[in-house]
Amino acid sequence: MGATNFADWTSPTGQTALNEAAAGQGTLAATTDRRTADRHGFFPEEPQSLSQTGLSRAEVESLILKLLLNCGVATGRVVAKHIRLPFRIVNDELLALKSQLLVAYRDGAPMNDYEYELTELGMDRARRRSEVCTYCGAAPVRMSTYIESIKKQAIEHATPRLADLRRAFADLQMPQAVISQIGQAVNAGKSLFLYGAPGNGKTCIAERLIRAVSEYIWIPRCITVTDEIIRLYDPSMHEEAPLEDQATHDKLLGSLKVDHRWVRIRRPTIVTGGELTLDMLECNLNPATGVNEAPLQLKSNGGALVIDDFGRQRISTTELLNRWIVPLEKGHDYLTLRSGRHLEVPFAQLLVFSTNLDPRDIVDEAFLRRIPYKIEVFDPNEDEFRELFLNLARSMGFDVEDRIVDFLLEKHYRRQKRSLRYCHSRDLLAQVKNLNEFHELPMEVTEMALDVAAYNYFAGLSKDH
Repeated sequence: MGATNFADWTSPTGQTALNEAAAGQGTLAATTDRRTADRHGFFPEEPQSLSQTGLSRAEVESLILKLLLNCGVATGRVVAKHIRLPFRIVNDELLALKSQLLVAYRDGAPMNDYEYELTELGMDRARRRSEVCTYCGAAPVRMSTYIESIKKQAIEHATPRLADLRRAFADLQMPQAVISQIGQAVNAGKSLFLYGAPGNGKTCIAERLIRAVSEYIWIPRCITVTDEIIRLYDPSMHEEAPLEDQATHDKLLGSLKVDHRWVRIRRPTIVTGGELTLDMLECNLNPATGVNEAPLQLKSNGGALVIDDFGRQRISTTELLNRWIVPLEKGHDYLTLRSGRHLEVPFAQLLVFSTNLDPRDIVDEAFLRRIPYKIEVFDPNEDEFRELFLNLARSMGFDVEDRIVDFLLEKHYRRQKRSLRYCHSRDLLAQVKNLNEFHELPMEVTEMALDVAAYNYFAGLSKDH
């Protein structure tokens, strides 16, 4: 390809050369079987003994006692399913508790099992354990085991290529130069700034970044640090991907038995905006349960954490940047539990700052140096706007002629000296569709319909919007 400057990439010739140069590697990357990435990187195999769980007998005993305190009576298999440990391990612990007169048989149960209930002694111990922490769900995973899992599932190990980025952004119209910049950041697993005028898709780009990386990772439902519980898996932020969906296509993976303390999820993309506070970046203890809630950066490990509309948070940029300047430099973060215990945890996600402001106006040089990729998302030119408008219109079922775009550009952009934005095509066509449906008109994009849509959309706004 030879020496090529950045401006050349945005020209038709430069884009063609860039595409051809990457075609071989891109095709190879596209054919990589990413469905088996979790098997080759990290797989939580079912423990065969208590020692393999990494937990002490006292920790498992505490979960069992608190569970029986809450439910009254349960079979060994119900207990095993609830705390997500193999029945043979739970059965051994129940027998040990019975020998200590903490539990007793209530009745027999199928499959060589029994119904168990607490004795008076067992109730007393369970109540004392519940006063400290009421948690009695899935058995936790050691912090050291979690850290090792994140290292093996790190984004940079996925090595996405050009074909992967194109697939991730297939539903967006983006210049090749921008795709290349984003791909380099994702491939390196480094943080990045997305900046530019509002309405050009920065948030959409940020939300799709992680699609270019292998699809799935494993995370523990909970983590334990010296008897303190941190809840990591959050259904409101994590999308579970049951192993059965993949096992039908992967016989080897389907033959492995999983440690059910772990949950397989799609690589997370967690987006936070103006609601962000420093408190959301720390472990927060629920005083009613005694369980710590993991902070946003811990929940986003292995995925992306998007700080949308950066510079407009409830906390100052200085406070936020001071909080993260060491993690960005070192790749690990420090958390403090309410007990006073300090933890070193992985800081292993794509940290994406999306802003309408110039990064130099909101952060200092020291911080910018730690964000190696700064990507400006430009306005579309008229040709790009025309192509996007026509493609969107036809995909929405409109009958549209090329001349209608000439009318739109001339009357509502050139004469008004109004900047083009990628979002305008979508928003104006949505207004036209609503107008036609309300007045029971044919699905056509007419000059009258565009005038009405532009009046609704742009009235009261400055010409720069």
